[in-house]
Amino acid sequence: MPQNTNERMAWFNGELIPESEVRISFRDRGWLFGDTAFDVARTFGGKPFKLREHVERLYRTLAYLQIDPGMSADDMFNISERVVEANAPLLVPERDYWVGQRISRGLMPLDGEEIESTGPTIVVDCTPLPLSARAPDFRDGIEVVVPSVRRTPPEAMSPRAKMCNYINLILGDLEAKSRNPRAWAILLDTSGNLAEGLGSNFFLVRDGALFTPRVDYVLPGISRDVVVGLAADLDIECHESDMSLFDAHNADEAFLTSTSLCLCPVRSINGTVLKNPAIPGPVTARLMAAYRELVGFDFVEQYFRHLHD
Repeated sequence: MPQNTNERMAWFNGELIPESEVRISFRDRGWLFGDTAFDVARTFGGKPFKLREHVERLYRTLAYLQIDPGMSADDMFNISERVVEANAPLLVPERDYWVGQRISRGLMPLDGEEIESTGPTIVVDCTPLPLSARAPDFRDGIEVVVPSVRRTPPEAMSPRAKMCNYINLILGDLEAKSRNPRAWAILLDTSGNLAEGLGSNFFLVRDGALFTPRVDYVLPGISRDVVVGLAADLDIECHESDMSLFDAHNADEAFLTSTSLCLCPVRSINGTVLKNPAIPGPVTARLMAAYRELVGFDFVEQYFRHLHD
């Protein structure tokens, strides 16, 4: 296995090479059109969590986009593990990685010209988690802002596919951050119900029960599924349902789930502090503790250790 002790390694079209040597053509359809499927797992203490589930979701997206990666899901899983192993020596203590796979349809053919490659473009890489930037969210709670930008409806494009065409969510996030630089955007769907944010799923707590948007209108996150399973184990009711801003402003607690955050409490929505001001609230705290026990790693303490970086 090629190694470079000073630089992270990435899998690029069949080779494990230093990141700086990865070269993607400007004629790649991923660059031209966002015609790319991707997924991202994370590590805990350097070990990938739910990597198999992330790869399986990647292949569901590939099926939806009709992109043939030229390899099986098992092959992609094994390659991802190799990339994590190759980058383990560069993992700074008390840090962890995102482990991502990105597959575009490949190069755009030009009329009358042969292209260098006719297959997909495949990159598998490791990226350090933004622990320092997100540490205050665990201390203070996330400030959610609901922008005017609406989530692309499933009639136009399925939100259940994880694609690199993120401009809809990015525009919502930009609007939210223009109002509050530390905000996380949660977009409404075109019917005015709460949907999702940039890589995050949304949960409300009311009268001890969980409520989260229906899977038809959001990307069903792996961390979202973990929380739903933990809630069942803890005998906490969990409902998939349509929820409006009225429901959000009358919630006792709220939290976001994502691959990097796992589960992080929400402090306010559009500037209004939730009924239970504790960070985290009691139900959120139970789920966070169960999540830590499941992964065998205290991800909250890991974030806290980076508060003053």
